[in-house]
Amino acid sequence: MKLFKVLALVAGASLALAAPAQAFTIKDHLQVKVGVAGVIPDAGADISLIGGDVDISDEWVPSVQLEWFFNENVSAELLCCIARHDVGAVDTALGPVDLGKVTHFPPTVTLKYRWTDFGPFEPYVGAGVNYTHFFNADAPDAGPVTGIQYDDSFGPALQIGADYRLNDRWSINIDARKIWIDTDVAIDAGATRIDASVDIDPWVFAVGIGYRF
Repeated sequence: MKLFKVLALVAGASLALAAPAQAFTIKDHLQVKVGVAGVIPDAGADISLIGGDVDISDEWVPSVQLEWFFNENVSAELLCCIARHDVGAVDTALGPVDLGKVTHFPPTVTLKYRWTDFGPFEPYVGAGVNYTHFFNADAPDAGPVTGIQYDDSFGPALQIGADYRLNDRWSINIDARKIWIDTDVAIDAGATRIDASVDIDPWVFAVGIGYRF
């Protein structure tokens, strides 16, 4: 797939750029960023029996990013947040169908390269992988759906953003990620089971404050 080729090229280029900097000694390896993230699904679905598509709510949630610097240009970052979404099927043979709520935990690790030639402004790009765990999938109180289950997901992630350094320790961060989350969903409607393949594929936009230890 072209996307995985892009991820491999970005990772390889970042490691190659890291090699000449091995002699560089960095004082502060760890940066922690806390803030708020918007999880904006770009969702679509293939639903058996009743057809239609899926609608998943946008959510804004607290976020934490942990970044480890190998040198001033290359780092690895973990994004953590938990989001709970309203889910519904739309344009089905039954009309709109409430699918209740689901919570997901989507930790995402990226390898990043940043440019440090612009004073306090440090833009970066990154590529990596996401794992999403779904839990607390609650069927609606009323309607045909009596139960719903989501499979966990692995997928790629791309990232772009920037830190604006206020001083040696503190910074302001803006960040955007595209994360590919695909899950198989089993929907119980009484004795009938409806299977769906759902692409959530959210954009995750974050803003926060960073501190470098």
